[in-house]
Amino acid sequence: SSRRVVGCLARSRPSGAHCREPVGVTALPGDKVFKTPPRSFVEKSYNVRRWSEMPRGGHFAALEEPKLFIEDVRAFARDLR
Repeated sequence: SSRRVVGCLARSRPSGAHCREPVGVTALPGDKVFKTPPRSFVEKSYNVRRWSEMPRGGHFAALEEPKLFIEDVRAFARDLR
């Protein structure tokens, strides 16, 4: 999961450091493994450029809801242009 990757990056940075790279967060209502933290909490450490709350999908969103997933990824990339 991409959340695990973000978690690893957070541990390798000094406490309180802010990640300047653009970050997209997708909140998935059916994810029983990782609960999305509050946006305000995430924005304290990350440069959140896109925050999406999906109507459906879970931990394996790319397999469960591929159209929603790719639309969100593409929208994030468009926002970076």
